[in-house]
Amino acid sequence: MATNLGLARMSEACGVPYDVLAWTAEWYVREETLREANTCIVNHHHSLELARVFGGGTMSSSDGQRFPVRGKSLTGREMTVFGGQVLSTYTHVSDQHSTFGTKVIVATTREAQYTLDDFLGNATDLPVYEHATDTHGVTLINFALFDLVGKVLSPRIRDLGKITMIRDGTPAATAALYPHAGPLLSARWNEDLVAGCWPDLLRMAGSLKYGQATASLVVGKWSAASRQNTLAAGLKEWGMLRRTIHAARYLSDPAYRRKITRQLNKGESLHALRRDLHYAQQGTISKPHLADQTEQAWCLTVLTNSVITWTTEYYQLAVQQLRGQGRDVPDEILAHISPAHSENVNFFGVITVDVEAELAKLDPAGWRPLRAAAPDLSLLP
Repeated sequence: MATNLGLARMSEACGVPYDVLAWTAEWYVREETLREANTCIVNHHHSLELARVFGGGTMSSSDGQRFPVRGKSLTGREMTVFGGQVLSTYTHVSDQHSTFGTKVIVATTREAQYTLDDFLGNATDLPVYEHATDTHGVTLINFALFDLVGKVLSPRIRDLGKITMIRDGTPAATAALYPHAGPLLSARWNEDLVAGCWPDLLRMAGSLKYGQATASLVVGKWSAASRQNTLAAGLKEWGMLRRTIHAARYLSDPAYRRKITRQLNKGESLHALRRDLHYAQQGTISKPHLADQTEQAWCLTVLTNSVITWTTEYYQLAVQQLRGQGRDVPDEILAHISPAHSENVNFFGVITVDVEAELAKLDPAGWRPLRAAAPDLSLLP
């Protein structure tokens, strides 16, 4: 399902009887079991030494990826820019390159509505605290709700100089305090509005944090609320304050900008890996129902995390071997490598495995032997 081959073609490729694959898919492949399996893989990956070099697991990012759809589907929408009917899978990625959340959404829906769902519903051991996204994943409502539940939203916003930022004093006083940034603070903060709504805002945050309401429902309802709604106005006012604080830090701190961009790039590299793994039938999804599409999306997430974990494991063994030989392999360099590539994956042909011969190659710890390292040219005379 993850590769989009289908059970019949997968049976031909791997040698497992079709009846066995069909029985397994019928009884064990569903969203609940796939979530649990994915959680086990992400937790194991989080425990690896090299994964902690990639990141502490405290930051994540989310983005949507479009897949073509064949036939009628409730989630498919015609989009000329993508050449036909597509749907979107919205995934949450940690700074360790692992994916801990997946949701199938309509491609034309604003992604910001789903940013908090899997972030708050994170069931893995990842201590995620900060979240990065692009312009499509951020609204004033999201800025407010992230802060109210004790998390940090750190987006990369397009045309940042055109957004409305707020001040707490007169224009003259603000310009005197901040000669460069003062002209950008064009609106006055309504503190009384926020103070009057504060108890209700905290109750809303508690409902989200303890699962009494889904974040996508809350964000969608308040984003569509009228301007006459006092609570919605107070929530957006608080979001405007948090956005102003974020914009000030983003404009003044190059290291902060690089951290956000680096995290978003990790998500993009995983998009490329998913596209490579979901290769059969030109990556087209033919399942019409949302439940089947969700199962297929989670199968792809499990497969992607499996490749990431496998690659990280053997990267770690290679690093240990090089360091054991006296080679200098600093963590500062390792932090910039990525396990999100598919060069080590064989996509085509019939997969025949001599189980006994392969088991005989394993070392006592169960690992396959590493290839010989290339000679260090700097040591040659």
